[in-house]
Amino acid sequence: MSEPVSPTPPADRYGTRPERRGLGTGAKVAIAAALAAAVGVAAWFTVEQNRRDPVNVNVVSFDVRDAEQVDVTFQVHMPAGTTATCEVEALAPSYAQVGTLEVPVGPSEQLTSTYTVTLRTSEEATSAVVESCDVSDRS
Repeated sequence: MSEPVSPTPPADRYGTRPERRGLGTGAKVAIAAALAAAVGVAAWFTVEQNRRDPVNVNVVSFDVRDAEQVDVTFQVHMPAGTTATCEVEALAPSYAQVGTLEVPVGPSEQLTSTYTVTLRTSEEATSAVVESCDVSDRS
């Protein structure tokens, strides 16, 4: 018994296969230039945003001690030597403000500093936020 032979289509039945060509040197240079420009624009936007708003803040945790107090721990990221004032708020379940405190932060030699404050509240809080941090002095 002979081995089955797979049929082969006639030559050029479906036309000739076009040659695959890579990108030319000009296209590669154009792509590299576009990527470099995109990176430059992204860096510029980052620097510009940091110049306009140099203070960033994150609430790390909060602890409702009782119906009249809440402890809030937050981190402030700002350039070394900068001072700011942060407004910390305690909120009720309805998101009504039930306590507020202005906290001076900095200056620090570190870019990131952690602070813990205790807010007195008019009723039991269920959350806490840092509403704002504004630069008060830049050295």
